[in-house]
Amino acid sequence: MSDAARSAGGVSLTLADVREAHARIRPYIHRTPVMTSATLDELAGGQLYFKCENFQKIGAFKARGAHNAVFALTPQEAAHGVATHSSGNHGAAVALAARSRGIPAYVVMPSNVAAVKKEAVARYGAQVTFCEPSLAARERTVEQLLAATHAYFVHPYNDLRVMAGQGTSVLELLEEVPDLDVIVCPVGGGGQIAGVAVAAKGVKPGIRVIGAEPAAADDARRSLQSGTRVMANDPQTIADGLRASLGDLSFALIREHVDDIVTVSEAAIVSAMRRVWEVMKIVIEPSSAVPVAALLEGALPAAGRRIGVILSGGNVDTDRLPWLK
Repeated sequence: MSDAARSAGGVSLTLADVREAHARIRPYIHRTPVMTSATLDELAGGQLYFKCENFQKIGAFKARGAHNAVFALTPQEAAHGVATHSSGNHGAAVALAARSRGIPAYVVMPSNVAAVKKEAVARYGAQVTFCEPSLAARERTVEQLLAATHAYFVHPYNDLRVMAGQGTSVLELLEEVPDLDVIVCPVGGGGQIAGVAVAAKGVKPGIRVIGAEPAAADDARRSLQSGTRVMANDPQTIADGLRASLGDLSFALIREHVDDIVTVSEAAIVSAMRRVWEVMKIVIEPSSAVPVAALLEGALPAAGRRIGVILSGGNVDTDRLPWLK
């Protein structure tokens, strides 16, 4: 991919970039399964096909984007390692990708992050630095790390190489289920849905791509509706992976390729998460449950449609399950 992130016409990310990313990362990731559930089909009123990124390396889709970003670096760019900030999954993904490439990784994490995510980042060999739980603190701390280490910064979502990697899940999904009408994906910082939308529309131009986010963190929906990027203001949602504001690059791609963004309540997220655990017998985290909640709550009508659902991850602190409060 060209290093030019912007052009006169906007932001450049293509199906060819996503295909190139898929070829690059294939040795380092899992091809995750597509699962179905007759019970959830009946509850939603449509045919649902779940792309299970909860079974991905590090337990989340983030492994795709991180591996593409890290392995696309030149030897000179990678010489001092890589650094990032993360609420968990991206940090673990960068740590694993760096270990696979044999370079150091430095990860800044908020002090209140789930214990399971702290442990994963450390287990993959990253040097972890904790900071106050705010985006400003994360960015300030990673800037200090970059100055000290000269590492290459891999942004969690506002990076075209990361977005290209995230879009690879949909290449696999559409190979297995080519006649989908809709794909629904969680929205946080927008890197995943940007890559997913570019890939999906590139393979199948008529497909609809819908984002789903918590009503308590609805900056992406408001941004898409207004045409101006709206920043999140410390949103309080159980879906900790979706608290970030959209990046400028991801927002530009969302405006071009995403058809709509719907929102769901906190109660619906918890209910959907529990329903997937109980019915499908698989572990998903709250962020993964958001698109499922949109279908079960009716925010996204499913009747008569074949819908691909991105289950983005399965990293959960089992000592703090939301239905045990």
